[in-house]
Amino acid sequence: MDADTAAETGAVGKSGLSVLSREGCVALSGELVVWTLARLPATSGGTRIDLAGVTRMDTAGAWELLQRRAAGCVLTGLGDRHARLLQAVGDALPAGQPEPERGAPWRLMLEATGRRMVRALAYLGELAEYLGRTLAALGRALRHPAQFPLTSLTHHCQETGLRAVPIVAVMSFLVGVVLGFQGADQLRQFGAEVFVVDLIAISILRELGILLTAIIVAGRTASALTASLGSMKMRQEIDAMRTLALDPDLMLVLPRVLALVLTLPILGLVSALSGLLGGAAMTWIELGQSPAVFLARLSDVGVAHAVLGLVKAPVFALIIGVIGCHAGMQVGNDAESLGRMTSAAVVSAIFAVIIADAAFSVFFAQVGL
Repeated sequence: MDADTAAETGAVGKSGLSVLSREGCVALSGELVVWTLARLPATSGGTRIDLAGVTRMDTAGAWELLQRRAAGCVLTGLGDRHARLLQAVGDALPAGQPEPERGAPWRLMLEATGRRMVRALAYLGELAEYLGRTLAALGRALRHPAQFPLTSLTHHCQETGLRAVPIVAVMSFLVGVVLGFQGADQLRQFGAEVFVVDLIAISILRELGILLTAIIVAGRTASALTASLGSMKMRQEIDAMRTLALDPDLMLVLPRVLALVLTLPILGLVSALSGLLGGAAMTWIELGQSPAVFLARLSDVGVAHAVLGLVKAPVFALIIGVIGCHAGMQVGNDAESLGRMTSAAVVSAIFAVIIADAAFSVFFAQVGL
């Protein structure tokens, strides 16, 4: 026997398998079962395995032969009984999932953009549906005033309006202080510090007062709406209300949205007054203009700026209320879903408020207001 030829005969337990290797051909004889697989030599693609001498084969032996055939080995001398066993084992193996073809980068980017656009449009459609359901509930409440939960409306007015007054007032006062200081510092360089009152008044009354208020309310109240409705949904209280023939849109959503619509203009007015107070204090300290001078200059600013600012409040309130209630109704049965929807409601509400404010600014500029 030459160097590249080897003959082995062995048995493990009651099973035995003989292996004869010669110049790219492996001849097996005996039992090819799970106990004798360890005696098979390593083979590579192109090796021929002669199975004419195999007297017994189990599924483990068939699986091993299938793996070697997939690696490129050629099986010869296979009997009908063993061929059927290989076919049965091969049919039972799970089919591998073909890897999806990766397209060009520009195509993947377009596909991702398209999916985001579809999701955004679907989300806007759901918000429009909730706005319609809220208005329909308002119509039912007007037709049947006795069914409207007035106590719930009062409670939510207190929660969303009265309890938000301190934070809105403090934030607006500080913004007025910063605006007064920066305005005085910049206008003094051009000798135009007399116009700092106009700068503060127009900025706060027209834009910053209501916008800051809406952002604060969106962060504070939208999350509260989502958390309260989501908790009720997790406890199946909303399903229980439907079972008792109670309308969740009328009993839960409408009081929350109406409370925002009623209180946000008031909070916007509080914000404007606080901002003007902060601006007046800073101009007195920085420029030496007394409060009487500030009020005199303030009287020259048109009331239209304050009206244009407060006109935005009901729209911002509807946006915040609908987004918060929609997110609350989408909460699943686990705490993770509640946290995810609460965060999403805050982000969506703030983003939508800023977009709406930009749209208002462009619209007012186009109509000359």
